[in-house]
Amino acid sequence: MNRDTYCLNPTVIFEVLSPSTEKYDRGEKFRRYRTQIESLQDYVLVSQDQVRIEHHHRESDGTWTLAEVRGPEGVLSLTSIESQLSLVDVYRNTKAA
Repeated sequence: MNRDTYCLNPTVIFEVLSPSTEKYDRGEKFRRYRTQIESLQDYVLVSQDQVRIEHHHRESDGTWTLAEVRGPEGVLSLTSIESQLSLVDVYRNTKAA
């Protein structure tokens, strides 16, 4: 894969939040993703400074739901790709852990 390759029909997008981009990631960027990427099923926002993930999921009727997963015992379930991520693994070797 070269540097010019990109994903055309993503099912899941992860964003690591930073103070300079958090407002845009939650707002305008997510709005564009929701309305312009039909294949998108999950939008995952990963906090940098605490063990916390926000999971936006597109339901079968097109509405979006929000779930929050917190703490090292938390597990993020992504049914769209049949996967689970343990927050202890996501945050291993970080300052937030």
